[in-house]
Amino acid sequence: MDLFKKISKNMGPLGQHQKWAHGYFSFPRLEGDIAAHMQFMGKEHLVWSLNNYLGLANHPEVREADARAAADYGMAYPMGARMMSGNSVHHESLEKKLAAFVGKEDAFLLNYGYQGMVSIIDTLVDRNDVIIYDAESHACIVDGVRLHMGKRFVYVHNDIESCEKQLERATKMVAETGGAILVITEGVFGMSGAMGKLKEIIALKDKYDFRLLIDDAHGFGTMGKTGAGTHEQQNCIDGVDIYFGTFAKSMAGIGAFVASTEEIVNYLRYNMRSQTFAKALPMPMVIGLHKRFELLKSSPELREKLWEIAKALQDGLKARGFDTGVTDTMVTPVFLKGDLNEATALTMDLRKNYGIFCSIVMYPVIPKGLIQLRLIPTAVHSLEDVERTLTAFTEVGEKLQSGYYREQKVAYA
Repeated sequence: MDLFKKISKNMGPLGQHQKWAHGYFSFPRLEGDIAAHMQFMGKEHLVWSLNNYLGLANHPEVREADARAAADYGMAYPMGARMMSGNSVHHESLEKKLAAFVGKEDAFLLNYGYQGMVSIIDTLVDRNDVIIYDAESHACIVDGVRLHMGKRFVYVHNDIESCEKQLERATKMVAETGGAILVITEGVFGMSGAMGKLKEIIALKDKYDFRLLIDDAHGFGTMGKTGAGTHEQQNCIDGVDIYFGTFAKSMAGIGAFVASTEEIVNYLRYNMRSQTFAKALPMPMVIGLHKRFELLKSSPELREKLWEIAKALQDGLKARGFDTGVTDTMVTPVFLKGDLNEATALTMDLRKNYGIFCSIVMYPVIPKGLIQLRLIPTAVHSLEDVERTLTAFTEVGEKLQSGYYREQKVAYA
């Protein structure tokens, strides 16, 4: 088949909806905290699809730190990879602070979260090792596992019995290869909102020899008494061997970090090709991350506000009969029954007639016949935003049940 025809075919029905699916945002220049109201395709929307859990994206102290650092250093410094000419006291200081915060000996800054996780997996294992990972792991984990030249086993999502079966298989295999076992899961699963069963997995170490790597992109800064992460929330910090967190969610920044023992972090520091051969994070970003991290630790009221909004939203949805799945975190999925055309019309109705923007998830991420709308509460949403959203969801839910979206096409002008 011709390559371009193949691409066109694989686009499927979604190819018909590119305009509404992507569109464009314009962000107003605001003083103080960034609002959850933004311009989408020329119209104001209440947005529930923001990587800004704690509202730090436009915090005045963050903006001041970013601007001052950019003025002092420009966007180019440091002009080299960390091992060459790209290191600084600011990079090293942030690593030490992050390691202490998440309960590990050392940490290593990474330029990007997605790329970082892929490269961590690629660096930690060789062809003699076996990877075991959760079936609903994020795409960055899946892509990292795909690079693995050895065996890999997937276990049923959050099913400890399934995980143990895979550990039994892996244990027999590494006895022959002389390799080791790496188990990978998430702290908070970003689609369902469920926490990974960290304590239960760690308990399996009494019977099996393995290391545990967790991707806590959504948990870092939001979960636990101090915000240190899902492993703090579940009181199992020591049982997590390698902790991965990003700056994209709670700190509304760019980059990530991996934390572990000094030995493991040093091994990663000098063997991760995606970092060895890449320019270091620019100085303004690093200095800005220092300020974000300072506020994350010193302003628990931001995390309290996040949870206030999340609880109000989830309780309100459940009270109105909506299915929010198994979430026990701030991530808020809403499951509805319908096909792709109904999902398209419903989503556009929300955006055009109610001014509400949220992410939509369809097959193959979820089973056919289901629609998932995902809402991400933040500290900059208000209870008024919650009430407006609940009213809108009630109305579109009734329309969906009545068959309105099977007949009605909602165009975005």
